[in-house]
Amino acid sequence: MSRSPEAYDLAFLFSALSDRTRLRLLNLMDGREVCVCYFVEILGQSQPKISRHLAYLRRAGIVAARREGKWVHYKISVPADTGAAKILRETLTVLRANKGMQADLTRLNKSCCTPQRVATLDGAPIPIRVEALASSSC
Repeated sequence: MSRSPEAYDLAFLFSALSDRTRLRLLNLMDGREVCVCYFVEILGQSQPKISRHLAYLRRAGIVAARREGKWVHYKISVPADTGAAKILRETLTVLRANKGMQADLTRLNKSCCTPQRVATLDGAPIPIRVEALASSSC
């Protein structure tokens, strides 16, 4: 669901940002496109629960999805609304400095970027870098 700048619902954006799991998902997507299977592995939550949170972020207009065969990849989508975009950027900046969020990124890097990948992720596409809102690389 795409929202036009003049109709952007800031209350819905703040609601989307008010959940720890959704913040962790955004943190993991910061600067990269990630397959849903990595979210399940890193956050230790069920795929349906992760998918519901991702759908919420998509409805808020801050996450986009792309299907490639059986894999669904997610990345951050910066809203056209300048105020919403600024809120998202500032949120990501704060998340980057948070120790718990850094630990999630460390787990992602170990899961996807080492020769001994987690068995449950065997065959999963490795997260790729994206241009918008880039931070550290995998």
